Amino acid sequence: MSKIYKKIIRPLLFNASPETAHELGIEALKIGLGSKFVQDLVAKRFAVESFGELTRFGLKFKNPLGVAAGFDKNGTVVNGLAALGFSFVEVGTITYEPQKGNERPRLFRLPADNALINRLGFNNDGAQKVVERLKLINPNCVLGVNIGKNKIVPNEQAIENYLASFDLAFEVADYIAVNVSSPNTPNLRELQKAENLEELLSTLQKRNQELSAANRNKPLLVKIAPDLSEAEIEAIIDIAQRLNLAGIVATNTTIGRENLKTKTDEVGGLSGEPLRKKSNEVIRKIYKFSSGKMPIVGVGGIFTADDAFEKIQAGACLIQAYTGFVYQGFAFARDINFGLAKILRENGFRNLDEAVGTN
Repeated sequence: MSKIYKKIIRPLLFNASPETAHELGIEALKIGLGSKFVQDLVAKRFAVESFGELTRFGLKFKNPLGVAAGFDKNGTVVNGLAALGFSFVEVGTITYEPQKGNERPRLFRLPADNALINRLGFNNDGAQKVVERLKLINPNCVLGVNIGKNKIVPNEQAIENYLASFDLAFEVADYIAVNVSSPNTPNLRELQKAENLEELLSTLQKRNQELSAANRNKPLLVKIAPDLSEAEIEAIIDIAQRLNLAGIVATNTTIGRENLKTKTDEVGGLSGEPLRKKSNEVIRKIYKFSSGKMPIVGVGGIFTADDAFEKIQAGACLIQAYTGFVYQGFAFARDINFGLAKILRENGFRNLDEAVGTN
């Protein structure tokens, strides 16, 4: 399946513009994996290695690999992705009001670097429509919902905007991730500054408590940028621990362009292989500053099982992919999970937890 994708399907998709190819891929998943019967058949074909019972922030995961936010922005192919072997799907980023995002073209391939640049700008159907769609499915995996701020909303009104999305997402999400790190919404990353972030997250956590039954909060995570200083990361960890956040998603795309083979002036967030080391460094710092107590979802540049293992050893207890999935194809989740399980065995780890943070 991997060879068929790389030799036949990917060349056809890569002949189209990146965003058109992505839309075609989503439609193919919708049509090809739209029924439960087909999903069950495919799930058997792409069955992945068992990792035992992985419990993270009170939720049970079949394996450590999920789909990062940005791939299924509108929650249209959750169970199709689960059938391919992903144990969780993070839908979004969604905003309270629907928005078209930035002008096209806004997604660019860098094949020589195994990378993408995007400046999509939170294009989505809006929180209400996405949530109504998610209510109609019975997810076959852990369902995360990633929430962001509408572009037209100034940072001074960001909290109310996030709260409106949070209230809706709470109905369907197994966990909610707060995106304050996209480089494609003007001034959004200002919300990562300690004073702004604490106010936002404390307000969301308070609402979380108000909506939660029997004092069982819905897991609330924050997604951060790879371009933060060590002091900024340490400040975010302090806030996250004091507010009892469930975890940190590390990292979003980078605005850096170091060591690229491709010459480009395109602005936006860079993802893929060039992000891997930068993401791993942030994961290591989070693990260090939290003394290994803060659950980390590691994302950025995972193409192989070795890449996944690097993130686990850096301190991630779950991992996510997007660009690697685009480049590697439908067997990606199966290949990563089988490879990762093999690496764990070969290195003498009895389970995944034993490997977390060992490097």
